[in-house]
Amino acid sequence: MTTAVEITSPRPHSGLTGLGPGLFGIRKRNRARLAVAIGLALFSLGPLLYMVSLSFQPNGGLLGATVLIPTHPTVQNYVQAWTENSFSRYFVNSLIVSIATVGITVVIASLAAFAFARYQFPFKEVIFYIFLASLAVPNLLLLIPQFLLMDRLHLLDSLMGLILLYVASNLPFTIFLLRGFFEAIPREYEESFRLDGAGTLRVLTSLIAPLSLPALAVVSMFIFSAAWDEFPVALTMISSSQHYTLPVGLADFIGVHTVAWGPFFAASVIATVPVVVVFLVSLKWFRSGVSLGAIR
Repeated sequence: MTTAVEITSPRPHSGLTGLGPGLFGIRKRNRARLAVAIGLALFSLGPLLYMVSLSFQPNGGLLGATVLIPTHPTVQNYVQAWTENSFSRYFVNSLIVSIATVGITVVIASLAAFAFARYQFPFKEVIFYIFLASLAVPNLLLLIPQFLLMDRLHLLDSLMGLILLYVASNLPFTIFLLRGFFEAIPREYEESFRLDGAGTLRVLTSLIAPLSLPALAVVSMFIFSAAWDEFPVALTMISSSQHYTLPVGLADFIGVHTVAWGPFFAASVIATVPVVVVFLVSLKWFRSGVSLGAIR
């Protein structure tokens, strides 16, 4: 009489201990990464949240505030910030400059990037790398030449002068990123368009641009943020308060002997809102735009 013996082979040891499913099905290693990511996010958002908290604090207890949630919140700081020191005018000026900079830069850079991506012409790569080399020059070193140039063009103390300078400073990076996207689009699509009688401009606007929306969204976000937050050039080129942009106008809240901290923090929060809105609008294209752009 034979007895059947069941032999169970031991499970192979993976060498990775503590990595099995844990709470809510999240592995321990992934939970550690999540905890680190949350910690870094709180560390990054801490100053912003504290600024928002101070913007709702009454002026009397603002400097001594140590809690994140105000005990007696007030919106008077926002009313004072928007109505005093011509803040609303500065806000509109920055909006005009930033939107115009984005529009002009994207149009010019798209045309240039399309030429670099699709056409062959003498010194093509040399010209392209000259554009890239300009990224290595700090903007502060160009302040005096820019000032003299704007003076000769009679564009000092004007929003148009700021727009032209911002467009020139943002063109190299925009051309660099858009060229990578345009080159990644198969040429067969363009050839089929041209067989239907489409010209170069129609190919760019009806084919290349729609397929490159992630790149256009990413560069638009970067250009808007750069133009909105720029301070040294605006401070140097603008002399009259009616043409101040928002970063320059915020200095009006700092007096000789006192600082209106409540309105200053409220104005800073208002100045942050457009950049956050632009980022949220372009968020769905941001990840694919960064990962597929210049690495191609």
